[in-house]
Amino acid sequence: MPTVIRATGEAKDMTFDELAAFVEEVRKAGVPGDRPVRADVSYSGKIKEVVVALGDDDEG
Repeated sequence: MPTVIRATGEAKDMTFDELAAFVEEVRKAGVPGDRPVRADVSYSGKIKEVVVALGDDDEG
């Protein structure tokens, strides 16, 4: 079982639809809403990747 849920943009930067699909997947996995989200962003501030740990001890 994965320790994190990770999503990246199909075309380098994430779209709003890709981000929404990530949030839906994380919620279906039962991750609490107060869990921190890690994001890698480009120099222009666009989201390239987001990661959420499934367990409390996971760093993502």
